[in-house]
Amino acid sequence: MPPLVDNPAMRYRTLGRTGLLVSEIGLGCEGFNELPPEEARALLRKAIEGGVNFIDMYSPNPKMHRAIAPVLREHPEVIVQAHLCTVWKDGQYKAARDLQEVMEGFDCYFRDFGVTYFPIGMIHYVDSLATWQTIVTNGVLDYAVKLKREGRIGAIGLSSHNPEAALAALRSGLIDVLMFSVNPCYDLLPPSEDVEDLFDHAKYEGDLLNLDPQRESLYEACAREGIGIDVMKAFGGGELLSDKSPAGVALTPAQCIAYALDRPGVASIMSGVHSEQELLDSLAFEDATEEEKDYASALRSFPRLNWRGRCMYCGHCAPCPKGIKVAEVTRFLNLAKAEGGLPETVREHYLSLEHLAGECISCGMCAKRCPFGVDAPGNMKEALALFGK
Repeated sequence: MPPLVDNPAMRYRTLGRTGLLVSEIGLGCEGFNELPPEEARALLRKAIEGGVNFIDMYSPNPKMHRAIAPVLREHPEVIVQAHLCTVWKDGQYKAARDLQEVMEGFDCYFRDFGVTYFPIGMIHYVDSLATWQTIVTNGVLDYAVKLKREGRIGAIGLSSHNPEAALAALRSGLIDVLMFSVNPCYDLLPPSEDVEDLFDHAKYEGDLLNLDPQRESLYEACAREGIGIDVMKAFGGGELLSDKSPAGVALTPAQCIAYALDRPGVASIMSGVHSEQELLDSLAFEDATEEEKDYASALRSFPRLNWRGRCMYCGHCAPCPKGIKVAEVTRFLNLAKAEGGLPETVREHYLSLEHLAGECISCGMCAKRCPFGVDAPGNMKEALALFGK
């Protein structure tokens, strides 16, 4: 396991049951493909100086690998998430499913970076149930398990844009980390096996109400089972940052990052930067004010998208006169309700809170502050009945 880091410029979170301590702001690798080697190394060093210790390496481009490998050797604390099922063929990226091709492609990762171990081996781009079944039956999943057993990877991950496929993979019990697309527009859409649906503005033209149930179930399942989520597409490929957003309102990087980090199970945002300025825009989140991170007010202003009655864990309900973290209590309540019982892990996390729902005096101030009309005092009564305190 890479050494732990202690950079005051960055906050770190535990990546689920892996135990890895990862930076809230991670780094996607696609921008490195576009840069000359020296510029790619300089951008990576800048990110590490800013406290980034978590990098997603989906691209199998050997030229890019070799360009940044010297920096990673200088910084063994950096956690690299390397992708299975990506290969470099005829000078370009290809998603592979053939076992022999997958094995040869991952061997290239080890060779290009000059290592014998990656903290995470990420099964790449599983966006349909059929693809997941292929991974299960053609030996790729067994290969990932073998890599973990042999100590060549520390954890098995899976990347997906489809909550239905991701949930099926999680039920195997073998997936430790999920890389998933999370933002306030994508979260409204039902599962699809075509990733282009997420970018199709026609999909957002009707009145959309609240999170898609399967996406919500996915996040809650990850939180309950200790599956760490690292986020891709937090900015919707940059589209959410402009007035061309499907929501009709431009968000800021800080608002998008705050939204994603508030979803259950999320540990890190993989920011796909292409320049130093884009990197600085993401790193600025660590010093942003609560007002700058406030996505709730923005969501409420979306002309066609609606989150009425849904707790978004945004924290607008604070402060409570009794010190109760109302959003956190509601999160644990929802996790338990989704399970249809009271999982021990959820109960223990709830009981570790400094102030519990039983201290609520039903003053109603939290409900008055909520941008989404949530009955927060009612949630406190439910939590008291469920948890007993």
